[in-house]
Amino acid sequence: MIETAYQILYEVSLIILGIGIFLAMIRAIKGPRVADRVVAINMIGTMTMLSIAILALALHQSYLLDVCLIYVMISFLAVIVLCKIYITVYLDKKEKQEARTLSAGEQPADAEQKEETTC
Repeated sequence: MIETAYQILYEVSLIILGIGIFLAMIRAIKGPRVADRVVAINMIGTMTMLSIAILALALHQSYLLDVCLIYVMISFLAVIVLCKIYITVYLDKKEKQEARTLSAGEQPADAEQKEETTC
């Protein structure tokens, strides 16, 4: 009786997590910002880890918990790498934009603010 209730709980949880993974995948594809995509990818990793843990409970297989821990470490490293790439691209884009404004003879926004505060 209680085992049947647990099996139903596991199945419902896996279905809800599957729907959540699907919705997070849509957010990762659509965006609109890169930060939204990174958060969606992190959510997918977290929900996948939860799915593996629930499967470990449902199937009574403890080795799946080891797989879950390895997956968490890989997911964490993937998000760190994505953030590093995003920050590098953002800083390069910002430097190019500042170089264009300086070559056009305009003052950078920081210099204008400093002049306003000193006057």
